[in-house]
Amino acid sequence: MTAPKALAFDVFGTVVDWRSSIIGELEMFGERHGIAEDWAAFADAWRAGYPKAMDRVRTGDLPWLKIDALHRLILDDLLDGVGIGDVPDADVADLNLAWHRLDPWPDSVAGLTQLKRRFTITTLSNGNLSLLTDMAKRAGLPWDCVISAELFHHYKPDREAYLGCADLLDVAPGELMLVAAHPSDLRAARDAGLMTGYVARPLERGPGHPPPRVEDGEFDVVAGDFLELADKLGA
Repeated sequence: MTAPKALAFDVFGTVVDWRSSIIGELEMFGERHGIAEDWAAFADAWRAGYPKAMDRVRTGDLPWLKIDALHRLILDDLLDGVGIGDVPDADVADLNLAWHRLDPWPDSVAGLTQLKRRFTITTLSNGNLSLLTDMAKRAGLPWDCVISAELFHHYKPDREAYLGCADLLDVAPGELMLVAAHPSDLRAARDAGLMTGYVARPLERGPGHPPPRVEDGEFDVVAGDFLELADKLGA
């Protein structure tokens, strides 16, 4: 395999543990307001609403919106659905920013730091620029740059996001590797001409939800975490 010139990383679930982080934020929100809910189920529902919200933009039902705005639409519907409507808007707005405060997986910072020694490393996420920047600053994620689907007005897995990332980095699509924990993301990147690196995150959706099945040889590199990925790529 020819080594890539740059690595682009999916973020939610691949670099950061969104589920545990969001559950923790929801629990604190509930404690502050005296609200008892199944916060794990609430977190899962919040995340599950995200693809449907993006599709509403793709179909023209909604104008282009940042992920922060989509997250807020989903959150408002979920709060209404469980009868939580009397919380001050400022507190709901702060809860929506929980997605800016996600914790990294234990190997993320060390693995990215090792990979950065050899490669240009960037995000390629549907998260908006302010979200990704806040997250990186808080978690110490050592990106060379932050690239968001916001720049292209096309969410992944739209082809424009992958090709737009390569164009911004001045590399050919075949010189850019997408690293992700989601096979569907990797398949779309591969179809756009990118190289692919699969890093499974078995705990992304909590215990009892194993990672998706992939075929042997389906992706260019498969690794258990970012440190193993760095070793396999010679970083």
